[in-house]
Amino acid sequence: MAEALTLARPYAEAAFQVAQQSGQLPAWSDALARLSAVLDQPQARALLGDPGLTSIQVSSLIGDVAGQLTAEQKNFVGVMAQNERLAVMGEVASLFAQLRNSHEKVLEARVASAYPLSEAQVAEIRATLEAKYNAKVSVQVNVEPDLIGGVSIRIGDEVMDASVRGKLAQLAAALVTQ
Repeated sequence: MAEALTLARPYAEAAFQVAQQSGQLPAWSDALARLSAVLDQPQARALLGDPGLTSIQVSSLIGDVAGQLTAEQKNFVGVMAQNERLAVMGEVASLFAQLRNSHEKVLEARVASAYPLSEAQVAEIRATLEAKYNAKVSVQVNVEPDLIGGVSIRIGDEVMDASVRGKLAQLAAALVTQ
């Protein structure tokens, strides 16, 4: 994974620079997310290793499936295809999002929940975190049934664990130390 991030970083930084200069950060975020979703599909992955297709054909096919792309975004896909880096598009999208959040001073919260959360619950978590940190917060929710119940929230290196699994672990630690 570290290698994929190393390969993706220059592309994410280049895309961010182009998007920032053109004032198109949201459009680039959306395009990279769509491209990442397309390249996560097995059929698209199969295209990447097809010796019968040129990099131009691969980039054209991926771009067409991803939907509306600007000329700059199509060129970006073409450069990645030519350099055989389309496989790291997911990492590029993730790094781009981090650069954008840092630029816009948005904190990224990763919420793990035992069950799917409603939009109202996510909005309540976002509002609580924004009040606590006095900053905009982007919330990404992942369902982790092994939490048993409750939620665990990570912002940067801070973790707020209100899960049943976390409470049981605290209780077990307390029992062992006494």
